[in-house]
Amino acid sequence: MKEIIIIILISLSSVVFAQKPNILLILTDDLGYADVGFNGSPDIKTPNLDSLAHNGTIFSDAYVAHPFCGPSRMALSTGRYPHPMGVPYNLPDVHKGIEEWNVKGVPVSETLIGAVLKNAGYYTACVGKWHMGAVNPKYHPNNRGYDDFYGFLGGGHKYFPEEFVDKKKNGDKWLNEYVWPIEHNGKNIKVTEYLTDAFSHAAINFIRKADTLGKPFFMYLAYNAPHTPLEATQEDLAQYSHITDKKRRTYAAMVSAVDRGVGEIVRVLKELNQFDNTLIIFLSDNGGKLTAGANNTPLRGGKGDTWEGGVRTPMFFHWPGHIPSEHVYKYPVTAIDFYPTFAALAGAKIPDGKILDGKNIWDYIIHDRPAHKGEMIYTIRHRLYWHDMGARRDQWKITRIGKNGDRQNPWGLYNVYDDPGETKNLRDRYPDVFQNMLDEMQKWTETHKDSMPRWFWSKQEEQYWKEWKMPRYWQTFNEDCTLTLTDIPKKSHGSIIKDFHLKQNYPNPFNPKTKITFKLSERVHISLDIFNLKGERVANIINGLCSRGVHNVIWDGRNCSGKKVSSGIYIYRLYIKEKKRMISRKMVVLN
Repeated sequence: MKEIIIIILISLSSVVFAQKPNILLILTDDLGYADVGFNGSPDIKTPNLDSLAHNGTIFSDAYVAHPFCGPSRMALSTGRYPHPMGVPYNLPDVHKGIEEWNVKGVPVSETLIGAVLKNAGYYTACVGKWHMGAVNPKYHPNNRGYDDFYGFLGGGHKYFPEEFVDKKKNGDKWLNEYVWPIEHNGKNIKVTEYLTDAFSHAAINFIRKADTLGKPFFMYLAYNAPHTPLEATQEDLAQYSHITDKKRRTYAAMVSAVDRGVGEIVRVLKELNQFDNTLIIFLSDNGGKLTAGANNTPLRGGKGDTWEGGVRTPMFFHWPGHIPSEHVYKYPVTAIDFYPTFAALAGAKIPDGKILDGKNIWDYIIHDRPAHKGEMIYTIRHRLYWHDMGARRDQWKITRIGKNGDRQNPWGLYNVYDDPGETKNLRDRYPDVFQNMLDEMQKWTETHKDSMPRWFWSKQEEQYWKEWKMPRYWQTFNEDCTLTLTDIPKKSHGSIIKDFHLKQNYPNPFNPKTKITFKLSERVHISLDIFNLKGERVANIINGLCSRGVHNVIWDGRNCSGKKVSSGIYIYRLYIKEKKRMISRKMVVLN
């Protein structure tokens, strides 16, 4: 029977639809892979989502382009990977006061999918979280292709309206964007209900308005749930009183609020006779955050990772009579495929010269064929001095993530069809597959290695990026390269020089202490000092006899007077008095 249904749908796929479909794209925030019933959640109830999923097509291997919020959303909306566009970081929170970046957003040179569909005759709306430009009007949803916007512009928000306050207080000082008022088309409005419910009801109002206009609609419904802060109503919490872990219980209640809203939206679509002509897509912007109650089983890792748990998301398509029902599509697809796919379904014209990294996957879904056979799907997450990377091709995935001491962990090759938890490194067993994928990914990074990020999460990251000439992709593809500065003299004239080496850890804004390591082959008198770029000594760390062996010295960033030095570039100098040997190196301090 399933084969007959698919054959019928195949024949339908070649027919030009008499009526353009409504497109409802539902995006959740930090939802775990296993936190919906249709993906096997053991404890969270999502009956409305499950009904749509089981009566549509579930995607077992759906990916987003980045493992956290902003870059993922910008990729989805533009159909492009974030790194070549220069948007690999979240926009910094407005209350940080970094005005030069606060006024930026997804490049205006990029035509967003909302604008493409609007130009094709669609009534368009964005409801919920934007996170693609919060201050400058030119990045506002109403100026990027959306007729209607109801929501907030930043990266997150509180859920209970009694906590919302004016954007500014005490003059021109911006408050945390998590408490800004909700707005409707640029005007602050009063919200009286739990925020997830408010977004569901705003979506319903938009659907009703589109119906009165007699236009097909495109709605980007971007819930901020279950993103932190973990806040839920008492009614929703009561459903999960049996869950003892408080974070998990609140998280589950937040997911239920989304499910309830989707159920209400479906009932209105049916009431208006729009349900059968509405394509509903559901997914998350990235993997679930494990420290905030999420469950990504059976995947490894979570939000922020290039493991499967960071970029593989629960997803389904539902459209009665047009998408296979009770079907699981088991091939990899990516959210950057949405742009060309939606445009094709809507009969929309993609702007001349528009770069798209995704492809129209509709016929592949209908025919149950691999949409990206033999093609790579990439993920990069920039760290302060290395990159977490992942690339999927067919059943294979290469991954490099994290560091061990002064080196990044090695690359791995995994068969994620058989091993979605990435537990078995098959690199040595399939060296040709591994090397071919590695070479292809390195070739891809060469295409954007000179793309400077348009903004950073912090000024320290910008300083670091410039000082160390990031992105230094070559370092990630060279496993023999350490992540530290090392000085081993090529010529030696004695044991102390022959065995001497010195290294300093790269800076980390979450742990600003600097660790300096040096090794001595004999007991000598040394002096270890910190200087600023003017040549002025800032601090003396060691001055005296040191025994042979390895020495690990921690400098907490304080000067001789005990005060924290400012962030910037400094020089640390090790002087070995008996041997008249002096080693100097630059260092970055993040305080």
